[in-house]
Amino acid sequence: MGKGRFGTIIQIGDILVSEDVVTEYFACDYAVCRGACCIEGDSGAPLDESELEGLERDYPAYSGLMSEAGRAAVQAKGFFEVDRDNDIVTTLVSPQKSEISGGPDLAAAQRCECAFCHFGEQGECLCAIEMAGCTKPASCSLYPIRITHLTGGGLALNVHHWDICKPAFEKGGRERIRVYQFLKNPLTKAFGEDFYEALSAAAKHLHG
Repeated sequence: MGKGRFGTIIQIGDILVSEDVVTEYFACDYAVCRGACCIEGDSGAPLDESELEGLERDYPAYSGLMSEAGRAAVQAKGFFEVDRDNDIVTTLVSPQKSEISGGPDLAAAQRCECAFCHFGEQGECLCAIEMAGCTKPASCSLYPIRITHLTGGGLALNVHHWDICKPAFEKGGRERIRVYQFLKNPLTKAFGEDFYEALSAAAKHLHG
């Protein structure tokens, strides 16, 4: 571990982890947000090039769970888009084609509906890919952690703060669940058991 400009940095192999991953509290409060992270924002979910093949291969398994507008978006634009930052992201449904009603808290200008959404009877949003038992994008399963690819091939893991996830940070605080604990399974799947054990050991060291 080292002390950097932005606080303590935990280094595990070629992965740099900011201290907020192990010090901040977080636990999704789906009853409050109802999947808002899939339908708000200004871009789709980040994708790695290695994930594109799986999205297309598994499409027959999960497409039936998607909205009609989502399937139309994939047919028209494919399984990914390139956003204004030149990043590969999930395909979006155009606001005018959205099947959900915006309302004052979800204006069209803010709506960023992922094509791979599934909507329940009460308008709640779920991931059609995950519902079908397929592997959803790592950026989704690891949220609120965001991955940055560093020059030289390393990775940096940081906590992303988003207003719509305020209830999740509050719930994590009430239940004393830290970000890395909430994301134990996806972190282990993405980086391995040894990585998670090392991260847990570093967390215990920081917490005293």
